[in-house]
Amino acid sequence: MEKDQQFVEMVVKEIVDNPDKVKTERKVDEMGVLIELNVDPEDMGKIIGKEGKTAKAIRTLLRVLGAKEHARVNLKIIEPESGREVGGGLGEGTPREEAKKEETPIVEEAQIVEEIPKEKKTADDSEDGVTPLEESSTDII
Repeated sequence: MEKDQQFVEMVVKEIVDNPDKVKTERKVDEMGVLIELNVDPEDMGKIIGKEGKTAKAIRTLLRVLGAKEHARVNLKIIEPESGREVGGGLGEGTPREEAKKEETPIVEEAQIVEEIPKEKKTADDSEDGVTPLEESSTDII
C-alpha cells in the first residue's frame, strides 16, 4: 500500500465510529492518483463535516503529501447507498457545481447601479450665495 493511501486510511479510521468498514482503492492514470474512499453510511457525516470542511481538509493534506512525492493526488468519497461520488474534487461541491448537477438556476449577485442626477446650482440657489456654478451630471454609485 502506498503512502498516500495509508495516510487516508489512517486519518479516516481515527475520525469514524466504524473503522473496520473503511476501504480505499488507489488508481493511477494520466491525471495523477485517485484514492476512492468507502465508509459506513453512518460515518458519512463525520467524513464530510460541516459544509464539507473535514473532506476539504483531508484533500488538502493529501495534496501536500502528493506534492512531496511529485504527484497529483485526489480523494473521491463514494456515497454508500448509490456508489456515487460525494463532494468531488476541485470546484465540485460548490453551489454553482451543485446547481449544474440539479439544473437549478443560480441568481448572481447583482451590482446595484443607481443614477442620482445633480441639479444645476447657481449662486442664487445657494444659502450663502457663494457656491460656484456646477454642470448637471449623473453619478453612478
